[in-house]
Amino acid sequence: MKDKSFKKQLIGFGIAVVLLVVLGLLSGIFGVYDGIDGLLTQVSVGKDTLFKLLMAIVLVVCLSRFILIILKLFQSKKGRISTLATVFISLVKYGSVLIGFCWGLSIIGVNISTIFASVGIVALILGFGAESLVADMVTGVFILFENQYNVGDIIEVDGFRGTVREIGIRTISIVDTGGNVKIINNSDMKNVLNRSNQRSVAVTDVGVSYNTNLEELDKKLEVILADIKKKHVDVFIDRVECAGVEALADSSIVLRFIADVEEAKIFSGKRLLNKELKIHFDKENIEIPFPQLDIHSK
Repeated sequence: MKDKSFKKQLIGFGIAVVLLVVLGLLSGIFGVYDGIDGLLTQVSVGKDTLFKLLMAIVLVVCLSRFILIILKLFQSKKGRISTLATVFISLVKYGSVLIGFCWGLSIIGVNISTIFASVGIVALILGFGAESLVADMVTGVFILFENQYNVGDIIEVDGFRGTVREIGIRTISIVDTGGNVKIINNSDMKNVLNRSNQRSVAVTDVGVSYNTNLEELDKKLEVILADIKKKHVDVFIDRVECAGVEALADSSIVLRFIADVEEAKIFSGKRLLNKELKIHFDKENIEIPFPQLDIHSK
């Protein structure tokens, strides 16, 4: 594995060198370097310039930190407000670096307009390579304005189900119930299922002995399930019922139980239903069998 990783890094390094050489030759052909002499003649670095540069950097950092602190206050909320806060946090991070860089160059005497004019051809060449980056940013804008999903929503994409933790201008972070974080590019967010506004059903199967009288069991289950629903109204929001006989298995009659829960509690609701059924079955002496093997010898 280490050898393969090293080979990939070596190949990537070689590709990067080739691209730099090609870009260097193209820049020379298109005259990108023609304005460099005039660009550097105005550069002046003295004590006053360094002090101004330091003050500019401190000012940009402090201002960006102040804005981030304010935005993070709204990030703790759910829904649309938190979504907008996370997007603006991402914009502030990128924007502060760009503004600080350009401001610093202008302080030391670099003509910013000359730079933008000189690198136009190179930027055009790199633009084709940054096609995915542009697609991510454009898709992020559409996600934001179409309000497809927000921070705190439970979504499912490519089989991964989790809660949206952060929406940026390039990527989206989703965390599942196990704490695993999946970061997906905005342009890859396709066929997304938003389950936040849907009522889900917790389903569990429990087996009972073949000696069980199902008619008497139905009467007991009415009381048991009503008690479970009353006891956990914060989890089971509507029906808690037995859907019937799911299967006639080798060692048991399998009954299916269903309960209406919120999407965020679909797994915890199932575990709670299993626990309560076991407790009530023990009280009512309802046998939950396990696989057994009878051996007959002559």
